Amino acid sequence: MAPTCSAPPLPEGPCPVCPRLAVEFEPWRQAGYWKAQHQRALEREALLRQENEQLRAQLRLREQQLFGRKTETAAAAIPTTANPTAAPPRRRGQQRGHKGPRRRDYSHLPVVVEEHELPADQSCCQHCHRPFVPVSGTEDSTILEIEVKAHRRLIRRHRYRPSCACGVHPGIVTAPPAPRVVAKSLLGVSLLVEVLVDKYLSYRPTYRLLADLKTRDVDLSLGTVTDALQRLLPLFEPVYEALAAYSRQQPLWHGDETRWLVFATVEGKVGFRWYLWVFHAAQVVVFVLAQGRAHDVPEQYLGPKAEGIMVVDRYKAYQAINQVKTGHIVLAFCWAHVRRDFVTHARTWPEQEGWALDWVERIGQIYQYNDERGAVVEEPAAFAVADARLRAAVTALGTQGETELADPQLHPARRKVLESLGNHWTGLTVFVEHPEVPMDNNTAERAQRGPVVGRKNYYGSGAVWAGRLAAMMFSLLQTLCLWNLNPRAWLTAYLTACAEAGGGPPAEVERFLPWNLSAEDRGHWSLAGAKDDKDTS
Repeated sequence: MAPTCSAPPLPEGPCPVCPRLAVEFEPWRQAGYWKAQHQRALEREALLRQENEQLRAQLRLREQQLFGRKTETAAAAIPTTANPTAAPPRRRGQQRGHKGPRRRDYSHLPVVVEEHELPADQSCCQHCHRPFVPVSGTEDSTILEIEVKAHRRLIRRHRYRPSCACGVHPGIVTAPPAPRVVAKSLLGVSLLVEVLVDKYLSYRPTYRLLADLKTRDVDLSLGTVTDALQRLLPLFEPVYEALAAYSRQQPLWHGDETRWLVFATVEGKVGFRWYLWVFHAAQVVVFVLAQGRAHDVPEQYLGPKAEGIMVVDRYKAYQAINQVKTGHIVLAFCWAHVRRDFVTHARTWPEQEGWALDWVERIGQIYQYNDERGAVVEEPAAFAVADARLRAAVTALGTQGETELADPQLHPARRKVLESLGNHWTGLTVFVEHPEVPMDNNTAERAQRGPVVGRKNYYGSGAVWAGRLAAMMFSLLQTLCLWNLNPRAWLTAYLTACAEAGGGPPAEVERFLPWNLSAEDRGHWSLAGAKDDKDTS
């Protein structure tokens, strides 16, 4: 007997239930499908709205960068709406109750006395015509004048004939030639100093100086001046090396870099963009011209034995320096850049302006507390109070940033700014433990301001040697200004010594360095009372 199965037999025809289920559940399936599509549309709309806001913010930022005010003060980010309850703005100029500026003293200038007397028809009484009687004393007044006059130094070398028959001096004996900085050149010391100061301290193109000299009846060719500048390069190399060696011994530097064009073809380099790095210490400023912007430039300049603190911006190359990785150099980041992030946020996102300006105000409070602490460094009791107040404010600022970052609903633009603050917090708080370290890197940026003006005026350098000379002169002139020395007086003395040395560097370059100057030289070359040295070119 064949086995039987207890299961119901399989249907041989179409299922009577499936069509009914398909018909009755189709609306539910359609509802689920369109609900999912609607959710996807909402998400896509939210992403587009967020992208639109970001593009609008970027557009506002670009318009501000192109057409807006450049100042980063909080007032620049606040809309200019009339507020009748606000205090009136402080008037410009001298403030009431403050001591006025010190009157400038010109007593060190030479005096040209002019005697002014009454004309004959006015030196008598207009009624009886009896003459006036002279009395002692005069009424003196001062008028400042300046006179620049070009002249030729005609050097006549007298010749002599020996009157003896010894034969030691055969022929004609002539007086020795006048010393020159540049051999066989018409340019004397004073003219070379004028070119150097005008180009590298006033940042004016050479052709404009030549046009100015032409109005004084001195018509020089550009090639003559350019050739003289190239031949000055080896004269300043020992000074530049001494400045760099002294800079490496400093415990604190400000570092920054900016582009500098060098229109020269160099093997292995594409384009003409070079970079001008600055290392600004308390007593010396050194500019370094380099082909690139990588970490190897400050790494090689400072040397493997460098130790200290460097105040920089948040450029990643500084963090990649080998001395930083080994801990020999500590990076102190710039608070001005952090403040700029919040000011930019306020300008870019107007609806979040209040939040950003609150942070700007907190950072300003940190600056104020740090200034108050720096003013009482030599008073232990007052310093302890000011230091505690500063540390509490810095800690509260860091806690505030961490608290806001913990909010999952935080706006992406806010999160970006606060994450940057947190990532650089260690370097931003170096000044707390080291009161001698400034909070910002404005010192280096101010040092770069002059070369940037020169870059805009004469577009950089036309050759590698010209770029090297520019870096040398920027370093030398800014260092002289740090020491309150007159660049004209110093350059005149140094180039005169080069001329007396036969057109080469003097034997004792060290005595010209600002930190090695004698009291006599410092008095002669100071800005307070500089004296013109005799031109011996």
